[in-house]
Amino acid sequence: MNAYKLSESLAVSGQISPAAVAEIAAAGFKVLINNRPDGEEQGQPDSAEIAAAAEELGLEYHYLPVNGLNFPGDHLQQMADLFDDVDRPAFAFCRTGTRCSNLWVLSRDPEERERAAQLASKIGFDLSMVARVLG
Repeated sequence: MNAYKLSESLAVSGQISPAAVAEIAAAGFKVLINNRPDGEEQGQPDSAEIAAAAEELGLEYHYLPVNGLNFPGDHLQQMADLFDDVDRPAFAFCRTGTRCSNLWVLSRDPEERERAAQLASKIGFDLSMVARVLG
């Protein structure tokens, strides 16, 4: 699993398995955020499977699916609050980590957004979703 640290309180990755939740918990994360809709791709584990693994390990789990058509969805402020809680580090995932990164950049205050975009771009994330929203 390739995870990318975007801030002191957030890392993102592509699709995880229920078994990977133990690694995430062992790394010190307290919150697990799933930004991937169930059934997006054949063979992906569904939210309930990952939620069960998170619960078993004491992680707070949030299913906040977003796709290209409804980006950024209805929960951007909730995600920003989760992304920024240094007392409860968050691990967010989607298919590749791109959606999560775009959500993080968009959730930044306007004066922080450019620095966040530079970091995410340097890692290799495509920020076209943010560009589309900000026009």
